[in-house]
Amino acid sequence: MANVIIYSSDYCPYCVRAKQLLTSKGVAFEEICVDGKPAVRAEMAQKAGRTSVPQIWIGGTHVGGCDDLHALERAGKLDALLRA
Repeated sequence: MANVIIYSSDYCPYCVRAKQLLTSKGVAFEEICVDGKPAVRAEMAQKAGRTSVPQIWIGGTHVGGCDDLHALERAGKLDALLRA
């Protein structure tokens, strides 16, 4: 199973949805909370090119946010990426 990292906020409904999808698939992930941590958010923004959360990496590949993760699932591509 690929290593999954998700930058998130405790107050973000999209973060909750993304984590729910991963959890429903039995995927363990490392969660990095950006709440009250401007340096961590800046690090995420530098890596992702985006400032919004969640930002998700699977196996070192930036997949984007919640909508991007769900689009991969709808297209049938998420499982293959998780197995890579």
